[in-house]
Amino acid sequence: MLRGRERELAEIEALLARARDGRSASLILRGEPGIGKSALLDHAAQSPEGLRPLRGTGIETEAELPFAALHLLLRPALDRIGRLPAPQARALEGAFGLATARGDAPEDRFLIGLAALSLLTELAEDGPLLCLVDDAQWMDRSSAEALLFTARRLHSEGIALLFAARDGFHAPGVPELRLEGLDRQTAGELLHERTPGLGPSVRERILAASGGNPLALIELPRAPEALRHAQEPLPLPRRIQEAYEARIAVLPPGTQTMLLVAALDDARDLDVVLRAAGRLGVDGSALGPAEHAGFLSTADGRISFGHPLMRTAAARRAVYDERLAVHRALAGVLDDEQDADRRAWHLAAATTGRDEPIAAALEQAAGRARERARHAAAAAALERAARLTPGLAERGRRLALAAEAAADAGVLEHAQGLADQARRLDDDPLTVARLAALRGRIAFDRGAVHDAHRILLDGAASISVLDRKAAALILLDAVRNAWYISDPAAVAESAARLAELPLSPEDGLDGFVRAARAMADFLAGDLDRALPPFRELIAVAVAIPAGMTALRISICSLAGISGDFDNGAAIAQSAIGECRAVGLIGLLPLAQAVLAIHQLYLGRFRDAVTTATEGRRLAVDIGHTHRVAHFESVMAMASAVQGREQECRELAERTIAHVAAHPVATIVGWAEWALGLLDLGQGRFEAALERFDAAARGPLRHQIMPIYFAPDQIEAAVRLGLPARAEQPLARFATWAAAAGHPWAEAVLHRCRALLAHDDHEAERHWEQAARSHAEANRPYERARTDLLHGEWLRRNRRRHESRARLRAALETFERVGAHPWAERARAELRAAGENVAQSGPDLVALLSPQEQQVVRLAATGITNREIAAQLFLSPKTVSHHLYRAFPKLGVTTRTELAHLDLS
Repeated sequence: MLRGRERELAEIEALLARARDGRSASLILRGEPGIGKSALLDHAAQSPEGLRPLRGTGIETEAELPFAALHLLLRPALDRIGRLPAPQARALEGAFGLATARGDAPEDRFLIGLAALSLLTELAEDGPLLCLVDDAQWMDRSSAEALLFTARRLHSEGIALLFAARDGFHAPGVPELRLEGLDRQTAGELLHERTPGLGPSVRERILAASGGNPLALIELPRAPEALRHAQEPLPLPRRIQEAYEARIAVLPPGTQTMLLVAALDDARDLDVVLRAAGRLGVDGSALGPAEHAGFLSTADGRISFGHPLMRTAAARRAVYDERLAVHRALAGVLDDEQDADRRAWHLAAATTGRDEPIAAALEQAAGRARERARHAAAAAALERAARLTPGLAERGRRLALAAEAAADAGVLEHAQGLADQARRLDDDPLTVARLAALRGRIAFDRGAVHDAHRILLDGAASISVLDRKAAALILLDAVRNAWYISDPAAVAESAARLAELPLSPEDGLDGFVRAARAMADFLAGDLDRALPPFRELIAVAVAIPAGMTALRISICSLAGISGDFDNGAAIAQSAIGECRAVGLIGLLPLAQAVLAIHQLYLGRFRDAVTTATEGRRLAVDIGHTHRVAHFESVMAMASAVQGREQECRELAERTIAHVAAHPVATIVGWAEWALGLLDLGQGRFEAALERFDAAARGPLRHQIMPIYFAPDQIEAAVRLGLPARAEQPLARFATWAAAAGHPWAEAVLHRCRALLAHDDHEAERHWEQAARSHAEANRPYERARTDLLHGEWLRRNRRRHESRARLRAALETFERVGAHPWAERARAELRAAGENVAQSGPDLVALLSPQEQQVVRLAATGITNREIAAQLFLSPKTVSHHLYRAFPKLGVTTRTELAHLDLS
């Protein structure tokens, strides 16, 4: 019976009921040790109706063993790994040591999260599933990330995922329920039930000391009198732990040793514990008193402690020499090949001084961890190896490697500390430069972008003679960082240093050196020199083979600067396909961000929102905060076009606030543009012009955005009757359009000149040239903007019949892309031109959520739910649920009908 937990039990029962109904949910039970979290998990596991339980737990001594907790939870389902999509199966097999995984993707842990979701979904095909994870705060980082990735994507699989955790377990996006102490009456009832013979004073002391903690109410009465009557209050977990230590002290010496061996064995392997204890002169019979006293139990060849504090107490009460002896015994019984990593850790724990052979063994363990994308484990092993290394230079080298692994694991503050230590120990120029590249990356990610640039320049200078290619790669990072903060002088300095390096064609960097110089030229305003090198790289990118995804994504960004959106979108789409196919989860959000921007430029606003919505969710999981802001600025732009004012402002203002704290100028550009475009679409021309003018004068003035929003700035000025304020944006756009040479840019330029024409004859000529150029370009939204303005001009010039054709074309396009404010303007102009315009029917695609749109479009291509799920990081059942909801909205009943719909 669980006393005083009616609220918690109701929450858990609701969670289980949802799973029985085929829905999914997750919940974290949070509270101090002994508060009753495990008891609630036990209660859930005993649920009488149709839920198959899987149990896992975090173990304090296994916190650096990657995927240990995930392996424990999924062990009953491992025979189904072969049913997963190949990249997921490879990732999970590599994580569990069943095969070699890819080692080139620092975020592979999220592919493993997707594989875990797929595997649980496979298991749930046999009936609803209950996953219970105790002591989640002690899960290794890799397992925690994978399971939280899974928890945030549960939807319609029939899976309930229940965590029990203390404070310190960070789980954004997962609901939680905090457990408090029992009220005094319930606590008194529990105390009387368990220990009925206590005297009044002892009873009151225990009730006061327990704070309503159920474990304290059970364990403190067993403690010696001195502990129960102590005057100085101890923290409750420490008090319970001391109660356990007092109980251990009265057990036979052999049993105490057996408990210590079990406490220090990270795998809870009964055979290993018995053999190690045998080396210390203790036989298996010593387990009996420990089991009888309730400290541990054995089942299926494994040892489990009754409570984590029992394990802590068993380890804590032993003297230092005893712990050393146990670690040596455990290392002695572990196999050199199968258990090499565990053996290395036990040897390290048994060592009191420097020891190069053990340090080397730990470095080898770190290498195996990195091969499986286990960066947190690699960092821990390398750091410990460094502590054991006798030589200073070698110690510094290992600390540098540990810092890199910690950064790959996302622990930037710790990575910074390790890098600083390494710099003090190893002055080898190559190591110093390697650390500079890492420190620059850390500084940039933490928002210290100017510091990052200087660190990178200094690092490149230190090795320019020793390793010119490594120096060049660092300088390319410096160019990119300076571009992000829109600092022309910093970009020019980095590009100049890069050009001075004596690189050879064999280095393969010629095109990037020219592009770096071109980026400096662009920020300096020399567009004629800047754009040709960009075009060269874009042409090369189309032919770059698979396996060079990051390179293609970088080149794709240049397509956005040079206005080549069709090629840019194609390259980005190809890169995304490769990221999905081979599990490059760390690169996927970057590729999605680039694609979303190109979709915006092409007027595919719904596609841009769909791409950005998926990318934002993944970026949150990975921790790419800059990328989250990037996606939200894209979504703000689409909201502006579609007239969703509140949504646009919220997204744009979040982005602007982010950039205020992390000055990456390129991200804020779309947010500022979105707010200006919102005002323009709503007829607030003065507010729009003020915002565009301010943005064009600020840090963005060197970037591409003021060029691209110049036509909007010009339109606002013309609407206000202020043509003089259109002169600078016109010059800006005209210079770029001449250098870019794209028909769409020529068309928009003629539109702008028509708006500013001095007489009707000049305007007519520009309108006609704009129409001809639009016919050669794939920019329907921009063409509709031109048709609307041209139609307005024709109507004002009493050419109402001619105006209607332009206005009808504009209206049709605006409705198709969901640009509602612009469609209303076109509709109003048509009415003013004497045409009765019926209200358009419902926009069926607009009724779908972004994820439903994505699922429906993929389903229309004929691929299966399982294939859709693998692409979108969902379960097949969630895909099925989205289709079930989308079909009635679209008025279809079968998948084959989707192919006949216009889903653009």
